[in-house]
Order: sequence, then C-alpha cells, then structure tokens
Amino acid sequence: MHRLNRMQKDKLRQFISVTDASERVALAALRACEWNVEVAFEYYFNQPPARPAVDVSKLDELYQRFKDPNMDMILAEGVQQFCDALEVDPGDIVMLVIAWHMKAATMCEFSRSEFVSGLQSLGVDSIDKLKLLLPNLRAELRDESKFREIYQYAFGFAKEKGQKSLALDTAIGMWRLLFAERPWPLVDQWCQFLQLKHNKAISKDTWCQLWEFARTIDPSMSNYDVEGAWPYLIDEFVEYIQQSNPASATT
Repeated sequence: MHRLNRMQKDKLRQFISVTDASERVALAALRACEWNVEVAFEYYFNQPPARPAVDVSKLDELYQRFKDPNMDMILAEGVQQFCDALEVDPGDIVMLVIAWHMKAATMCEFSRSEFVSGLQSLGVDSIDKLKLLLPNLRAELRDESKFREIYQYAFGFAKEKGQKSLALDTAIGMWRLLFAERPWPLVDQWCQFLQLKHNKAISKDTWCQLWEFARTIDPSMSNYDVEGAWPYLIDEFVEYIQQSNPASATT
C-alpha cells in the first residue's frame, strides 16, 4: 500500500473490511471504479468469480438471530425482523428476488437450508454485505430471462401450501408488484376483469401464459390471434377489452 495516498489507503481498508476481499482484488475493484467506494462495492459483488468464500458459521448465527424460538424455521415474525435489519419493506420486490435466490418454497418463511444456502450462493454472510448487494438484486429484474424466472417462481412461492391454484387476491397483489417493475399497460384492466368476471383462484397455466401474453401481444390487440392456444381466461379478457373499447377489436 506504500504507493497509495492516504485517501486511497483509507478506501482500501474500508473496502477490505466490508468485503473480506484480498488486497489485490480490492485494489483491482477500486481502480476499475476510479476509487469510488460505493461503485466499487456494486462492481465487486456483481462479479461472481470475485465473491469471497462465505463463513458458514456466520450464516448459521444469522439464521439463529431470526429463527422462531419454537421451530427450526424463520417464520413471519422473523422475516419481518430480517426486513427491518435490511431496512427494506416486506412488500418490496427485492424480497421476492432474495426469496428466489434462496429457492424458498413458501411466502413468509425460510427453512435453515433455504436461508443458509441462499445467502451462501449470493456470496454474503452478514446483513451489511447483503444490504450492499440489494442494488444488484434489483438490477436482476431488468434482465428479461431472470425476470421471467422470478415471475414463474412467484406462483409457487405465493400460493398456500397444499393448493394447486393461487388465491385471486394474492395473484392480483403479485401481478401489481411484478408489473410495476416491467410495466404492462393493461394490468389494471386485467385485475378489474378478474374481479368482475372471474372471482376465482388462478391456475398455474394462466399465471405463466399471462406473462407471454403481456410480453408479446400489443395492448391494442392488433396482433392477437383468436386461433392461438391461450388459456380461456385470457381469451375472455381479450373479448372483455374489445367490448369495452370497440376500436381495439380485431378484424
């Protein structure tokens, strides 16, 4: 460090204390980001090969901090405490991204293996490190292939245990959350249609196909094929839209 000035040495020490990176790796990250520490953190945690081996004992301590006192699980109260520690609202979509990385099976709970292996895969073993990673986790939603995986994962994550379908109110809440990240102009009309005309649980097929519909069909329905293999509920939605706005009807 003798070639560095005092400010650079301070930034290097700060970077190493947070990331546990070697001096060589820390220097490379800081130099690549022109000594902007915050940018260097994002750069570092977004480079899978650069992620340090995590301390599994720290992850186990972290799990113990949030687990239920009577069960070997992190339940709703522990999830809330986890969110509070991260300074994130439980309804923030980044929590869905974290759950996706953990491969969590059920909303509002994490098993020991889900929690530990999920954070291990992210290369973090402390709340501070995970907080630094949040911008990168949010950025994953801008990747279409990852967003599609997260969208499809959300169905199983949000449905109640033992149920094959997703409760309508829960489905609407998840759609509004997801489509707030990748806007679909018809999401409000879709939710209104379901409440007025359907009022039943949502099947997995409808859930998955709606993403393809929102991604590929123009809001005017100009490229909608009446002979296409869409679920009946989506066909009914198109008819609903066309009746509400005759100008959108296909010819």
